Amino acid sequence: QVQLAESGGDSVQVGGSLTLSCVVSGLPFGDYCLGWFRQVPGVERELGAIAGISDIGTTSYADSVQGRFTISKDNAKKTLDLQMTTLKPDDSAMYYCAAGDTVLVWDYDTQYDYWGQGIQVTVSS
Repeated sequence: QVQLAESGGDSVQVGGSLTLSCVVSGLPFGDYCLGWFRQVPGVERELGAIAGISDIGTTSYADSVQGRFTISKDNAKKTLDLQMTTLKPDDSAMYYCAAGDTVLVWDYDTQYDYWGQGIQVTVSS
């Protein structure tokens, strides 16, 4: 059974930092592409892609978080992290980690096969 479990969500002040982690089990971690997405509760729109990392470690970022967020993974521990700095109120959302076997376009949520339950990040001024 594949499971993705996020942790590290919290409420922080503007300009603060936070690291989200995702523990993955039940799949060959090193062979999968991984990503972080977010969605603002109550707002009807698609999941917004934040960052992605390929099986070989190539990273990609949305323009809105480039230079502020860093995605990384540990194949031995089967964990995916998202280091977030200089947080803004617009970063407040439910954050989801995702894993995909064949991801051709990292920011297309439909290309990911497995998803975590999500974790809340709130940035207040």
